[in-house]
Amino acid sequence: MSSRAEFVLTLSCPDRPGVVAAVSGLLAGRGCNIIESQQFGDAVTERFFMRVQFASPLPDGELREAFAALAPEFGMDFKLREASVKPRVLVMVSKFGHCLNDLLYRTRSGLLDIEIVAVVSNHPDLRPLTQSYGIDYHHLPVTPETKARQEAEVLTLVDHYRADLVVLARYMQVLSEDLCVKLAGNVINIHHSFLPSFKGAKPYHQAHSRGVKLIGATAHYVTADLDEGPIIEQEVARVNHTHSADDLAAIGRDVECQVLARAVRWHTEQRVLLDGHKTIVFPR
Repeated sequence: MSSRAEFVLTLSCPDRPGVVAAVSGLLAGRGCNIIESQQFGDAVTERFFMRVQFASPLPDGELREAFAALAPEFGMDFKLREASVKPRVLVMVSKFGHCLNDLLYRTRSGLLDIEIVAVVSNHPDLRPLTQSYGIDYHHLPVTPETKARQEAEVLTLVDHYRADLVVLARYMQVLSEDLCVKLAGNVINIHHSFLPSFKGAKPYHQAHSRGVKLIGATAHYVTADLDEGPIIEQEVARVNHTHSADDLAAIGRDVECQVLARAVRWHTEQRVLLDGHKTIVFPR
């Protein structure tokens, strides 16, 4: 009996009858066994989204050819990857290390099935933390005059490390429109989100002075529209008058770590599909 590898297929196409039957029929006809299947039809955009995890005796190339032959009939965009291949992640960070530290720990402990291939920062502060995990650290300072050159170096590193995903783990720089376009759909950012929203320095102190009752965080894909990319995950924590500004910041850091880790996990497990300016998320 042939060895069977697991694959993940994701697809989107115009919503019409027969898509599920065609996909499952193709897999069954080639001796594949479906392990998990999720689908969603968006009544507004009239597009259909599907994620299928399956075991197959066939190699990647043969499966890819089969789906490429099926795709034109349904106007289908699809991605296929072998589930055992760990996605390669490049992390960008500034001076706040909590999200980076959390990602490094979750990866080493097996809670995130990814490979962090390198860390890039515009400050040298987190080099010791990164190198304690045996991961390359690249200090790339950025100023208005050097921004274009610095971003070109970032792209060089993405290519060098063959990174599948870039994670902004509290990277306090705005990416240029050019870089956003070149890495579209493959950059995740985390930021604090409040009701109301507080911008600028010390947002948690601003929130405390306004007596907010909820603080939270949002993980989203990066686009040229600052902090307005498609949202992957959000979370909030309830606070009250007994919490100091420092308490709010500590609670906020924990929420940011949780939200970013979930977003990275779902993206790298191919559970997030883009639907215009929003996302379809197929969690476990």
